Amino acid sequence: MSIQSLTHMQAGDLVYLAPELTLVVSAVILSLMDLLMPSKINRNLLGWLAIVALGISAAFVINDFNLMEKLNLAEPKQLLNLSYRVDDFGNLFKLVFLVGTGLTIFMSLGSVKEKDIPHVGEFYYLFLPAVVGAMVMASSGDLITLYVGLELLSITSYILVAMRKQDQLSTEAAYKYVVLGGISSAIILYGMSFLYGMTGSTNFKEINAQLSANYSSFEALIYVAAFLLLAGFGFKIAAAPFHTWTPDVYQGAPTPVTAFLAIISKAAGFAILFRTIYGVFGIRELISTKIYDDIFLGLAVLAAASMIVGNLMALRQTNLKRLLAYSGVANAGYLLIPIASQLMLAHFSNFSEFMYYLIAYLFMNIGVFAVVMIIIRTHGNEDLSSLAGLYYRAPYTAVAMVFLLLSLAGIPVTGGFFGKLFIMLGTIQTQKYWLAATMIITSVISFYYYFRIIRQMFMRSGNVDSGLDSTIPLNITVWLAVVVSLLLGFFPQWILTQIDQIFSLTKDLLFL
Repeated sequence: MSIQSLTHMQAGDLVYLAPELTLVVSAVILSLMDLLMPSKINRNLLGWLAIVALGISAAFVINDFNLMEKLNLAEPKQLLNLSYRVDDFGNLFKLVFLVGTGLTIFMSLGSVKEKDIPHVGEFYYLFLPAVVGAMVMASSGDLITLYVGLELLSITSYILVAMRKQDQLSTEAAYKYVVLGGISSAIILYGMSFLYGMTGSTNFKEINAQLSANYSSFEALIYVAAFLLLAGFGFKIAAAPFHTWTPDVYQGAPTPVTAFLAIISKAAGFAILFRTIYGVFGIRELISTKIYDDIFLGLAVLAAASMIVGNLMALRQTNLKRLLAYSGVANAGYLLIPIASQLMLAHFSNFSEFMYYLIAYLFMNIGVFAVVMIIIRTHGNEDLSSLAGLYYRAPYTAVAMVFLLLSLAGIPVTGGFFGKLFIMLGTIQTQKYWLAATMIITSVISFYYYFRIIRQMFMRSGNVDSGLDSTIPLNITVWLAVVVSLLLGFFPQWILTQIDQIFSLTKDLLFL
């Protein structure tokens, strides 16, 4: 092959990296603009430009879908010496990351004040490297690439949590997040070191092949590696018992950052969990062994613990952000179930069930956090009592909040209801009846604290003479979230069909 053709091939490969490169270049440009712009210019301009960058990146991701379909590739596009996989699995996650981050920045416009966050420009453009880290994690084909993406997301998140420099809760939250995040990263690295020691490689495909050939010699070490990784990733997705950082960090962080952690950071953790469990340990020779069963039993126990602990702890909360933190722990359990449901002939739609609920979770959570931002702007606090009499002050906002809470609780006909229903039916098909029963019981428990919020809005007296201090972006975000949640409930099968048509289990995830 000539040097010219090699150069041409490398330049052509940049098309597949365009979503990430767009955000990297945009982050650099926005940081320079923030540095050079006069202080009198409103930094919301940087927020709008960040949204434009996310939109362009999303367009490139959609182009990747079309390009791969047009080329009809037998295998995913492998870049950077097989360390980066451009496949439909990663592209679906990237769209979730980009849409969620775009809505997070959009609802922040006009709400973020310099008296709370001294460097508003930084606040906006720091989301871009964070979402790049999440996108790298979703497309990782190598342990090193995965870890680079993980740390890029983590370090940027630490900074975002600490943006309210004068707030003691924010500083405390950032400190806890850094310490516990560092510990979890060390646990993940330790698990990765065992995989490298057994196989002599950091590439997922090579690790898979080596474990397939020598799994009987490394049975004990496979257990150690799998459960160390499970513990480390459990922290990233806020699954019990690795969730202890969640309520303090959610409460102390700026509310848009809390929304980002609850949705984008959690989704990125699930992306790498899918990659490692099915890409590394999804070995044909292991599937019929006790090792394979025990790994998935560990996932199922983690899911059950998250559902139980998250829902029970949420019952005690009087702070809205802490309540949503424990709701997030419970939802981490629901999202873990499709991963914990082993692939079998009776059930192989794990990913589509997971992705449907993740999309529903994105919109219903972003809408609830937008309402919480409105409440904080109005009252200056995030106590549950701040919602008292909301229906009499702002009936439309209260009604929107009801729809979002019904979706979180899983009441028909919302996206949250069908998401939980599909997951539960898939669990029953895999004969994990105890896990399905746990899901049903804990979902019923969740009705209490979600309806407790509704009771505050409709059945408690408040200052009915005062309106709400809101912004147009916040109101648009709330109602967009409501509309999408209802559309997901009215057309669930269409969404599932689209995901199934895009995603191929053997091509995009497994190395069989």
